[in-house]
Amino acid sequence: MRLIKEKTNIDFLSRSRRNIAIGLSIAFIAISIASIATRGLNLGIDFTGGVLIEVHYPNAADLNGIRQTLTNAGFERYVVQEFGNAQDVMVRLPPQPGEDANALRDSLFAMLADGDDSVELRRVELVSAQVGEELTEQGGLALIFSLLMIFAYVMFRFQWKFAMGAVAALAHDVIVTIGFFSLTGISFDLSVVAAVLAVIGYSLNDTVVAFDRIRENFTKLRGVSPEEAMNTSINEMLARTIITGVTTLIVLSALLFLGGESVGPFSIALIVGIIVGTYSSIYTASATALMLHVTPQDLLPPEVDPELIDDLP
Repeated sequence: MRLIKEKTNIDFLSRSRRNIAIGLSIAFIAISIASIATRGLNLGIDFTGGVLIEVHYPNAADLNGIRQTLTNAGFERYVVQEFGNAQDVMVRLPPQPGEDANALRDSLFAMLADGDDSVELRRVELVSAQVGEELTEQGGLALIFSLLMIFAYVMFRFQWKFAMGAVAALAHDVIVTIGFFSLTGISFDLSVVAAVLAVIGYSLNDTVVAFDRIRENFTKLRGVSPEEAMNTSINEMLARTIITGVTTLIVLSALLFLGGESVGPFSIALIVGIIVGTYSSIYTASATALMLHVTPQDLLPPEVDPELIDDLP
C-alpha cells in the first residue's frame, strides 16, 4: 500500500495558485521583517555577551528553586535549563553592568551550590559584549556570502533565471525562519545560525533536484508550455520531496523532545526551516523562474558561428 501516489497530476503552478502562493510568501516575509524591525530577536549569550555556567548535582536539580534563587538575588533575563539530564543544569546570564565576569562566576556558583560540596562546576564560558558584536557581524556576513555563492553556482549550472528563483526561495526561507524566532521570542544563538545555514543547504538541495528534473523535461517534453513542463517535473518529484521532508522532521522531532532544552532552538529552527523550505522549493523557486519568463531555449547551449569554426587552424 502506497501512502503517496506514484504519479500525481496536481496543478501547482496555475496562475491562480501561483498568485496565492506568491501572496502568502510576501505576507510571511512582510510579517517577519516587521517583527524583526520592531520586536528584534531574543539574542543569546553568544551575541550579547555574558556568563554561561554548567553545574552537576548529585540528584535531580530543582529548576524552579534555582530560578527563584536567581530572582531573589536580583538577576533578570537569565536562562535556566537542563543540559542532557536532570542532574546537569546550565545557567546563562547577560552582562551585568559594573560587575567583573570572574567575580560574577564565583558568586553564581556559590548560589547554585548553596553550601553543598557535592555540586560540581563542569563548564564556564565568559563572552564579552565586544565578542558578541563580532559574532553578530560574522553570522550575518556568512548568510549573505552563502546566498551570493549559491546564486553563482546555480547560474553556472543552469541559467540566471533559475538562479534568481533559487536565491528568492532561500532568502524567503531565511527571513521566515528568523522571523519565527522574533515572533515567538525563542533564544537566538549561534546554534540557530548554524541551523539556518543547514536549512539553506537543505532547501537548495530540494531546489536543484527540482531544477534538474525541469531541465530534463524541457528537452524531453515537446510542444508543452514551460508551466506544464514545470508542473510535470514537480509532480514527478512530489513523493521524493514529501518522504524526505517527513523522515527528516521525525528525526528532528525526536531531537526536540528527547534531546534536552539546550538543543531546542537548534531543532526548532531546522523544523521551521524544512517546512518552509519544502514549500518554497515547490512554489517560490519555480514561480519566480516563471515570472522571469523562463523557456526551454534558455537552457540550450549558445550557437557557434560556422564561419568561426572554419577559420580555426
